Amino acid sequence: MKQFTSVKDVDAIGQLVQDAIALKNNPYADQQLGKNKTLGLIFLNPSLRTRLSTQKAAINLGMSVMVMNIDKEGWALETQDGVVMNGGTVEHIREAAAVMGQYCDILGLRSFPKLVNRDEDYNEDFFNKFISYCGVPVVSLESATRHPLQSLADLVTITETWKGATKPKVVLAWAPHIKPLPQAVPNSFSEWMCKAQEEGMVDFTIAHPEGYELNEDFTPGANITHNLDEALAGADYIYVKNWSSYQNYGKVLPYPEGWMLTNDKLKVTNNGKVMHCLPVRRDLELSSEVLDGPHSLVIHEAGNRLWAAQAVLKDLLQSLSSDK
Repeated sequence: MKQFTSVKDVDAIGQLVQDAIALKNNPYADQQLGKNKTLGLIFLNPSLRTRLSTQKAAINLGMSVMVMNIDKEGWALETQDGVVMNGGTVEHIREAAAVMGQYCDILGLRSFPKLVNRDEDYNEDFFNKFISYCGVPVVSLESATRHPLQSLADLVTITETWKGATKPKVVLAWAPHIKPLPQAVPNSFSEWMCKAQEEGMVDFTIAHPEGYELNEDFTPGANITHNLDEALAGADYIYVKNWSSYQNYGKVLPYPEGWMLTNDKLKVTNNGKVMHCLPVRRDLELSSEVLDGPHSLVIHEAGNRLWAAQAVLKDLLQSLSSDK
């Protein structure tokens, strides 16, 4: 890989999953690979799992790590070209990204959408410009439209826990929330599961109320329903996540009762295991009885964030070595 911003950057997702599982069993085998290499983690938004898991992954590979909360510690960035910077922005992304690339061998970047202008968010202008100007490989720590490290960890979790003779039924289930959330996690999960479905690894269904359809670019081949109970029937894995409307961009639309997952709803599944990217609002998005019960994989899944990040960084470091 030359960068990691979506599933499209991965040549073979099954192999990358197996690489992550192998690293989980032997975390320190490749420390020489990252020796004298530096990872820069650049955050414009809050993070817990992404920050800690990626930093730990780099350390396991022998890398040094620098972390910057650029929204709090850096200059206000201008992203548009051809403007006179006589307002609130102090530094242009051209110089800022290029300078970071001078200090780091790989850069990780996290930047959320504003959920105001759909075209602006989905153009990924900030991410694309940062990649263009920094001059080094970039790992997405979550962008306006995708969260690929999370999705890789999700696929690792499904792969290592599935013991069935046939491919599992995986359901992405919309859940309630008190405020509009981005589509990045569900977009990315759907994109990875659709690719896994193409390769015969899973059967994939999306369940959401009417009006919460995702961008079709992220859902090719998915079975889509507005009936949660129908989707849950026979499900082996249920990935719970809220997202705001794509068509009525960034809006929370009315929805019928019954979209929070409970133990009662899980009775129609195939002893289904429940996943969530975290953080989760208990008894709003997902019931405490499920989170604290035997169906929950959320902590196991969060633990796999480390091995997903380490597999990606290892691949990028190997590409850097082969380019010399």
